Amino acid sequence: MTQFYVKDGGSFREVSEFFIRDGTSFTNKTVTNIFVKDSGNWREVFTLFDTPVGFTTASSSNISVPANANAIHIQSAVGGGGGGNAGQAYDKAGGEQGGPGGGSGAFLSDVVFSLTGGETLTPTIGAAGAAGNNSYSGGGPAGGGNTSLSGSTTGALFTLTGGGSGQVSGGGVQGPLATLTGGSGGLITQIATKLSSGTTVDGLNITSFTSGPVGSFNQSGGGSAGNNGITYGGDNANGVGANGAASFSGQVAGGTGGDAGNGGGPEPGQTGNPGTRGSGAGGGGTEQGGPGGTGGAGEIVFRFMRIA
Repeated sequence: MTQFYVKDGGSFREVSEFFIRDGTSFTNKTVTNIFVKDSGNWREVFTLFDTPVGFTTASSSNISVPANANAIHIQSAVGGGGGGNAGQAYDKAGGEQGGPGGGSGAFLSDVVFSLTGGETLTPTIGAAGAAGNNSYSGGGPAGGGNTSLSGSTTGALFTLTGGGSGQVSGGGVQGPLATLTGGSGGLITQIATKLSSGTTVDGLNITSFTSGPVGSFNQSGGGSAGNNGITYGGDNANGVGANGAASFSGQVAGGTGGDAGNGGGPEPGQTGNPGTRGSGAGGGGTEQGGPGGTGGAGEIVFRFMRIA
């Protein structure tokens, strides 16, 4: 875009904003676009804010909103995925069990919120849920962490809770067989008003935003529960662990369950496979009781814009 300069005290200074005087005041008369007629055709020479083509992945650091932006496009955001839990190995209890999978975090995909130029955003990125290695009872490890974003002026934009870890309860080495429950899905516990329509000053219709994981505009929802553990009949039976829950409404697969063992102690392939992008991890395989996998970490991927 064309750059503009004014001479101020003998030095040229670049102009970043234009205002139109309406009566006696310049207040609230910001110019968003300027066109000139060039050989009979109108040509745009100034846009107040150019929407970036690419996106930024948030970390735990605060984010400064550009002065001329008034909205944020969340391409993707998700709470942390829950960890899977261990397969269960028994001594003549009449069966063996593959471990339960972790749940997935709540999500946003191609959502736009209003905000205030110049304010500071504070992100929290949900940690991945820990892998479980519980035998027969004891529940499970901590689930995935919450992902959130709030502004110093706008206030809270959203909070997406993480998925729960796979749970183990009520079993013993010689029976009874444990109850193996897949981790719970995360929830949206707070969300600001989402913009359903609008056009940026550089001509982008926000309803055309479909680059997020779900593939359509303005999508949000809770996570899914992980699969319950799998019981295999007979002593020394071998079988895989349960799968973790997919995230982003089924678009990002959860970790698969660990492999069946072949006797002689836990084997590397029996560990449940990890989740990604807020999905749940798989449970450990049996019959040597492989541990579960680690859930997928949360994320916030965004860009700023100015809605006309």
